[in-house]
Amino acid sequence: MDENSQEPGGFLPQAGLPSPAPSSTSSRAASTLPHPRAHSLRPGSNKEDLVRRFVEEKLLNISRRYVKKFGNPASGDTVTGFKSMGEVCRELEGVVNVLWKSGTPSLQIPFLLKVASDFTQYVRSFAPSPRATFELLRRLDHCFASLLCGQDIDSKEHLPGFQNGLRAGMTTTDMVRCRSLVEQTRVLMVEILSSADVEEEEEEDSTDGEDSAAECAGDSGLGWDIDEERLHMDAARIYENTLVQLGERLGDPLGNENKVDDSIVCTK
Repeated sequence: MDENSQEPGGFLPQAGLPSPAPSSTSSRAASTLPHPRAHSLRPGSNKEDLVRRFVEEKLLNISRRYVKKFGNPASGDTVTGFKSMGEVCRELEGVVNVLWKSGTPSLQIPFLLKVASDFTQYVRSFAPSPRATFELLRRLDHCFASLLCGQDIDSKEHLPGFQNGLRAGMTTTDMVRCRSLVEQTRVLMVEILSSADVEEEEEEDSTDGEDSAAECAGDSGLGWDIDEERLHMDAARIYENTLVQLGERLGDPLGNENKVDDSIVCTK
């Protein structure tokens, strides 16, 4: 089929995406991500350009809504400011889903890194919203870890674009930036989640029975009902799969040499 033709049921969302119940397991994160298309979008094709413009416009709109949070809306202004971190996370989740569905590393890598970077800015400006925040971070963790080894970390399916190894994946510069964002996010979340002012969130059913940082807002919703040790344990699970894969690719960040392995090996 021609890459530029418009297929029914494309990967650009026609309506708002659902927000499934969070889980601390990567397999749960994978189940909420759409399955990637069979082949990467052809460079320079209409479809690739469509996805690129869609993501750019979505991220720009999210940025505008974030800025609007700090000012009074002008008369007739259709852009409304965010009221909670949960709203921000749901918008960013939609972007992550479209990028993952595209199956195109040349789009996924730079835009997912931007999403991760923008998150560190946005999350500072709202009361902690654990459920939505940890759900978004789990999705990003699954995406980054899978892109780092060229295959889905759970299903072990090879990702589109990696037929010839990891050359289509992250460059060393990308990986260094990713590690910096991962480390920054982990430290930042410990600081934020230590706040006493936790945003109230709607209760969602969970059947996995596992304790999660996303369930720690307490019955009253007025405080972070968790001790410091437990908080650090939950924060330690942020980007856990990405850290493993970065270690495989870059080696010990404290070592004298960072050796990049171009073989597709997914460690978990």
